[in-house]
Amino acid sequence: MRNALVIGNWKMNGETAANHTLVASLVESLEVSPVGSVEVGICPPAVYLHSVGLQLEGSVVSLGAQNLSEHNAGAYTGEVSAAMLRDVGCHMVIVGHSERRSLYHEDDEQVAAKTLAALRAGLKPVLCVGETLAQRESGEALDVVARQLCAAVSGLEADEFERLVVAYEPVWAIGTGKTASPEQAQEVHAHIRTVLVRVAGVVGQNVQLLYGGSVNADNAAELFAKPDIDGGLIGGASLKANDFIAICRAAAVAG
Repeated sequence: MRNALVIGNWKMNGETAANHTLVASLVESLEVSPVGSVEVGICPPAVYLHSVGLQLEGSVVSLGAQNLSEHNAGAYTGEVSAAMLRDVGCHMVIVGHSERRSLYHEDDEQVAAKTLAALRAGLKPVLCVGETLAQRESGEALDVVARQLCAAVSGLEADEFERLVVAYEPVWAIGTGKTASPEQAQEVHAHIRTVLVRVAGVVGQNVQLLYGGSVNADNAAELFAKPDIDGGLIGGASLKANDFIAICRAAAVAG
């Protein structure tokens, strides 16, 4: 059985005082009313990783980062390595988010290198895949997702698949208020599962698959009820403690 997983991606939002209030509310809510076997993580901006990490110590919430360099160290001004993320307490890192692909031109090769760097440093990579609206309307969605996925995982060892998370995020549904229907999301998640089993064998059945794309407290339960959707990568709703907690509880009920 795969545990449900809900991760909050704060993107470029937050400030010290607001972060402290949000994290305190989140931790307190989960202590008072736990969400069972649901794994919970949050990914603040890099400059807040240390302070948020200190606040999360001893809690059930894991710390994650939004990005990393594919390089271990060196003259890469402004970059942050996987080892540095581990050093400040990160357990996971988002890799290949659609905004990194579109705004910063990360290609499949770079995403693959970042995935491997995360795994070899002991981090759990949350590998993002997804199609644009044009690709969906032209019937390419499944092919695009399979290509992105295979490019990132083709060189992984069996034990590395056990620490991999894949997040399907249709680009047309991120921050737009539009959400793939549960049936559309399940179709792609089932396809991802098929590809993973083909590439990794039976271990592919154990990879947690998340949906990301305007998930909120109202639609989470229906999405998470689908057999291949194991939780969510949550954007805007993760900045509101009550909404994020409600999504975590929806994952607990679905699980």
